[in-house]
Amino acid sequence: MSSGFWPKQKSGTEEPYGETGERPDAAPVEPETASSNRLNRFKWMLFIAVFVYVALSYFHAPILTQVGKYLVVQHPVERSDLIVCLAGADVERALAGGDLFARGLAPKIFISRESLPDGLETLRQRGIDYPESIDRVMMILKGLGVPESALIRNDRPMESTFHEADAAAALVREKKYRSLILITSPTHSRRTWLTFRKALPDKEVRIAVLPTPYSQFRAEDWWKTRRYLREVILEYQKLIYYSVKGLL
Repeated sequence: MSSGFWPKQKSGTEEPYGETGERPDAAPVEPETASSNRLNRFKWMLFIAVFVYVALSYFHAPILTQVGKYLVVQHPVERSDLIVCLAGADVERALAGGDLFARGLAPKIFISRESLPDGLETLRQRGIDYPESIDRVMMILKGLGVPESALIRNDRPMESTFHEADAAAALVREKKYRSLILITSPTHSRRTWLTFRKALPDKEVRIAVLPTPYSQFRAEDWWKTRRYLREVILEYQKLIYYSVKGLL
């Protein structure tokens, strides 16, 4: 049969697209430059930033509300052996302590002395009387009708919640108390609860925490007030510190 009916077969050595093996109309592929890589990264970072901003704009209130709620621990209060009014925020905590005493929920109130402020001794040397926080708390409680005989005063300066819990635990063991009510500020209540539970692991000692109702802290909008914004941030830092140190 004549070979004219069949296309001529290319030899194995013949290049399909000329000597270089490339299609004549194929443009060379340019390598991706460093500047284009940076541009792509910038676009992704911008996209993520916009996404996070939009998400926070829509969901920041619920998220921050939960952040605030986590710090607040509150238990039902029953008649107990002792009220512990933690040092700090004198007015709001002393008011709550006076209310509980007036309701007959405990016969004694334990109050601690805060660490002394710098310069206090200099003030006293110059004849200036500056009442310490424990004196202010006692003044408020007495004014609310709590007799001095019902106040247990701890005059050892307390540096932290841990030290207050340790001092209260020693009193509980000495007096064989079986129940406590802890009064503190809302943002301080979770750390207070965990710290006292660590100091008094005996489950037979009932511990209830009452965040003072006289605080203006609200979990729903705390971030709008500078004071509570600072309190919440500081409290989370302290929770982390206490956890790392094994104090909770």
